[in-house]
Amino acid sequence: MKVGLGFDVHAFKAGRKLIIGGVKIDYPVGLAGHSDADVLVHAIMNAILGACGLGDIGIHFPDSDVKYKDISSLLLLEEVRKKMEEKGFGIVNIDSILIMQKPKVYRYFPEMKKNIAEALKIDDDKVNIKATTTEGLGFCGREEGIAAECVVLLELK
Repeated sequence: MKVGLGFDVHAFKAGRKLIIGGVKIDYPVGLAGHSDADVLVHAIMNAILGACGLGDIGIHFPDSDVKYKDISSLLLLEEVRKKMEEKGFGIVNIDSILIMQKPKVYRYFPEMKKNIAEALKIDDDKVNIKATTTEGLGFCGREEGIAAECVVLLELK
C-alpha cells in the first residue's frame, strides 16, 4: 500500500469560471491558472502522483505547454489514473478538503464526487470531500483564493 498527500492553491481572478471537482460553481469570480484551475482535482492528482513516486502535476502537465491551456482538469486526472494503473496501483480511498471562506459548496459535493470517481473509474463512495473556512484568517479567509488538500491510499492490484 502507498499513501500520497496532495496540496494545491489558486487565487481568485475576475473573468474566469469557478470550477471545483469538475463542477461549474455559480460565483462572480473563478480561479487563476493555466488549465481550468480546479484546485480540488489538482490536489487529488498530486496525491496520486506522489503515492506512485511520480512527482507532481507540474512535471507531467507544465503550464508552459499550450496544449494544457484551459483544459479540463478531469481530463488530466484521467491521464494520472493511467499512470497510476501502469504502476500497478488502484485506489482504496481519497479524502480531501477544500479550504475557503466562500462560496459555500456543500450542495455540489455529490456531483463533484461523481465526476472524480468517473475520471478515476472507481465507485464514488471511495471519494470523500469536505470543506472548511479559516475563520477569516489568511488568504483563504480574506477570500483571495482557495486551497485544497488530499490524502489517497493506493494498493497494488
